[in-house]
Amino acid sequence: MTAVHNFNAGPSILPKSVFEEASKAVLNFNDTGLSILEIGHRTSIFQAVMDEARALVKELMQLDDDHEVLFLHGGASTQFMQVPMNLLDDKETAAFTDTGVWSTKAIKEAKLFGKVEIVCSSKEANFTYIPKDFAVPNDAKYLHITTNNTIYGTQWQNIPKTSNSLVADMSSDIFSRVLDFNTFDLIYAGAQKNMGPAGVNLVVVNKNILGKVKRTIPTIMDYRNHIKEGSMLNTPPVFAVYVCMLTLRWLKAQGGVAVIEKLNNEKAAFLYTAIDDNPLFTGTVNKEDRSKMNVCFVMNDTSLEESFLRFTKEQGIVGIKGHRLVGGFRASLYNALPLSSVKVLTQAMHEFALQKA
Repeated sequence: MTAVHNFNAGPSILPKSVFEEASKAVLNFNDTGLSILEIGHRTSIFQAVMDEARALVKELMQLDDDHEVLFLHGGASTQFMQVPMNLLDDKETAAFTDTGVWSTKAIKEAKLFGKVEIVCSSKEANFTYIPKDFAVPNDAKYLHITTNNTIYGTQWQNIPKTSNSLVADMSSDIFSRVLDFNTFDLIYAGAQKNMGPAGVNLVVVNKNILGKVKRTIPTIMDYRNHIKEGSMLNTPPVFAVYVCMLTLRWLKAQGGVAVIEKLNNEKAAFLYTAIDDNPLFTGTVNKEDRSKMNVCFVMNDTSLEESFLRFTKEQGIVGIKGHRLVGGFRASLYNALPLSSVKVLTQAMHEFALQKA
């Protein structure tokens, strides 16, 4: 069987060792005779899983004692409304950067709970760059950014400095690079890119920003209740949390975020160089704003796209077709993707170009 090189944008590639361990746990978790899928979430054996997962997040992100770690149901889309519900009163303003589909969706939901000021946008250029020159109102309750834009292939290489609370959707680049995570008052991320399977959402929140709104928050939507119950307010997505724990263990064993960032930089540089040097392909994003996670590019002759996809499929390359909103191609280089897979893709690009020369 031809080796498969998985460039899917999400759900995405995870470490093979994680799959092997998780598959054993489906049949017999820690020699209990029970599947991880059937153990009680209130038992001590699962409590140990939740405790380790949360502790690994704190360790890998080097979080201080003010920041709490939660594993919650729903993807990042749930957080589009849960964040303003907890942080924004109806007469207050939140500042947003509009850099892609997901920030646009977050803006829409925030307007249900308060006022929104869009402080910058790259929409006029089809979100192909990250805005640099903008001001955040002093009275804004928080500034919201989407650190990496999966569909368009842009990434904040420099996190904005602001005196306002800083909120970030890190769904597609969480744990991929070193940041001062304590400067963020709230981080949320769907797990299915760099952290685990679909079905669970990571929230890191500075507990000091909570309890400020006047509205009554539904019990299940109030971060404070989840903090109090240690992410056990209701039945957590047990298997998804377990696979996240295994993936975080794997990341720690690699040497942590700093080590994986070096590998991610190498993978991205290798692929972007191949794109820039190949006469058939063109990158779609301003070079200074290129994502290290989602590499977007197009063919200069669009009539060759389908034949290129067939050619790459023969090489075991999957998941490189671009999002329907932008077309072209997208190669996602998440943490678990090895450099060897990137080399297979770049070699295929080179060989295809030689065929068409």
